[in-house]
Amino acid sequence: MKLFAVILVASLAVAQDVPTTLPNLQWVSLFNGKDLTGWDPVGQETWEVVDGSIHGKTVTKHYGYLQTVQKFKDFHLSLRFKCVSDGNSGVFFHTAFKPGTVDVSQGLQFEIDPTLHRHTGGIYGDGREWIAWPAAEFEQVIHPHDWNDYLLVVEGNHYVARLNGIVVLDFTDPKPKSSDGTIALQMHEGGGGDVLFKDIFIRDLSRR
Repeated sequence: MKLFAVILVASLAVAQDVPTTLPNLQWVSLFNGKDLTGWDPVGQETWEVVDGSIHGKTVTKHYGYLQTVQKFKDFHLSLRFKCVSDGNSGVFFHTAFKPGTVDVSQGLQFEIDPTLHRHTGGIYGDGREWIAWPAAEFEQVIHPHDWNDYLLVVEGNHYVARLNGIVVLDFTDPKPKSSDGTIALQMHEGGGGDVLFKDIFIRDLSRR
């Protein structure tokens, strides 16, 4: 009788097309604190490891990115960032670039900007510009030139940004365009960008 039950359960699993590869439910590090293994630069801006942090700095007035080698669909991403200057930055997801350029062909970003009321935690991109941004009472949650804790959730078309322990955005996109791609740290065009990132961990929920 027990053998029959095991066979029945296995048969149901096959019938329901249960994926053989389940997503990683544990937090794993995306940055080893020593070098940029697992990351690829896009553009001419500088990315280096300094004292256990990824230091992104603009050397031209163009965009620059540091993207993961691996692609992710659904995930929880935890990191810390510090804006050394007033330059704009962000964390892209579902990202792809036009070959040989810094032109983003798909992807959204969670905004980072040390200037108050510039919508840190908001969602921008996929050719639609601003899609959602925090309510006014959350615009001053950022520590402009100190370390900030950033927890970013991407589950299908549901996006959540928690900044310094406070949920500043909880948004379901009614018209999603991209659904898979790399995660990319950004340096905005125009110059002045100088940002540190560290303690980067991901909980990969992607199913393929």
